[in-house]
Amino acid sequence: MAKKKVVVAFSGGLDTSYTVMKLANDGYDVYAACANTGGFSPEQLKKNEENAYKLGAVQYVTLDVTHEYYERSLKYMIFGNVLRNNCYPISVSSERIFQAIAIARYANEIGADAIAHGSTGAGNDQIRFDMTFLVMAPGVEIITLTRDKALSRKEEVDYLNDHGFTADFAKLKYSYNVGIWGTSICGGELLDPAQGLPEEAYLKHATKSGEEEMRITFEKGEIVAVNGEKFADKVAAIQRIEEIGATYAIGRDCNVGDTIIGIKGRVGFEAAAPKLIIEAHRLLEKSTLSKWQQYWKDQVANWYGMFLHESQYLEPVMPDIEAMLTSSQRNVNGTAILKLRPYGFETVGVDSPDDLTKSKLGEYGEMQHGWTADEAKGFIKVLSTPLRVYYGIHKDEKR
Repeated sequence: MAKKKVVVAFSGGLDTSYTVMKLANDGYDVYAACANTGGFSPEQLKKNEENAYKLGAVQYVTLDVTHEYYERSLKYMIFGNVLRNNCYPISVSSERIFQAIAIARYANEIGADAIAHGSTGAGNDQIRFDMTFLVMAPGVEIITLTRDKALSRKEEVDYLNDHGFTADFAKLKYSYNVGIWGTSICGGELLDPAQGLPEEAYLKHATKSGEEEMRITFEKGEIVAVNGEKFADKVAAIQRIEEIGATYAIGRDCNVGDTIIGIKGRVGFEAAAPKLIIEAHRLLEKSTLSKWQQYWKDQVANWYGMFLHESQYLEPVMPDIEAMLTSSQRNVNGTAILKLRPYGFETVGVDSPDDLTKSKLGEYGEMQHGWTADEAKGFIKVLSTPLRVYYGIHKDEKR
C-alpha cells in the first residue's frame, strides 16, 4: 500500500521538528512546508531545508507568501489604521492566517491525506491553523501531536536525540515570532502582569541618537516613497521603514487582550514599521478625509482587525469591509512627515494636494471667508435650538 502523504507546517522549531520525525518514523511520506511571511532569513530557510531532510522528510518546500499577505490583507490593515486595543498591530497573529492558507493550498496541490502543525492546546494558533485547514482543505486529516499528546519539551528533545537528530533546542527565556509586520515576544517577565520587558528581551536596539525626519508618501493609501526614494514593491517599502525605525528602537510595547479561547493573553512586541506607517497614514487621513469618512472607516476597520485576530479572515463579510476601506482611500494622497528619536517619534505635518485644511473658506481660529459674522451667529442660534427647547421645559436639569 502507498504511504499516506502528510504536509507538516514546518518552522524549524522543536515542535515541528518532532512532528516531522515522528510522522516519518510512523510510516508517513512527510512533506515539510515552511510558509514564509517575511520572518525568515535566507540562512534560516536553508537551515530549515537541511534539517527537514535530516528529520526524514521526503520533500521540503518554502512557500513565500509575503507579497500575497500584503495584497490580500496587510494593505487593508494600513487603510484601516488597525491596532488591536489601540496598541498591537496584529503582527504575527494575522500572518498565521496566510501561512495556514499557503499550507492548505500546497496540501491540495500534492493530494495530501493529512496536514500537521505543532501548536499546543493553550493558544490562538491552533484555532487559526485548524479553522483554515477545515475550510480550505476539507476532508484532509489534521494531525497535532504536541497538542494531542500534551508533550513536554523534554519528551520531544529526548525522542529526537534517541533517533539521531541533535540540535540546540534549549528552552529560552523568551520565545519570538518574527514577520514583516513585527516581532512578538512571549515569556520571561511578561508572565508577571506587574513587570515589563527588559532591554535584553528585544531583538533590535537603538544604535542612533539625536533626531531624524522621515517622510512617507502615499498614493490612494499605499506607500509609494520613503524619504523621496520611490518603491513599486510595497513589501520593500515596509522593510525600508523598518530598517530606519529599528535603529531608534521604535515600536516597542506590550499588549494585554482577550484570546480566542477566552483567557487573557499578554505579549510584548517590537514593530517599528507598523507603528510608523499607521501613524503616518492616520495623520494624512486627518487632513484628506471628511469627518464621517473617518468615523465609519474606523468602525469597520476595528471589526476587520478583530476578525483577523480571531481567525475569521475567511468570513464572507471581509471582502465587503475591504471594498469600503479601499474606496475610502481615493483621496489619501501626499506625504506624512514624522520626527524620529530613540524609542519614540512624533507626527509633524503633511504635504498633500488633497489637504482639506487648505480650503479657501477660512483658516481655523484666524479668519472666515465663506460666511459673515451675522451668518455665524444665526448658525449657532439654530444649532442651539434643541438644547434651548429641552432646558426651557426642564429648568431643574440645567447643569
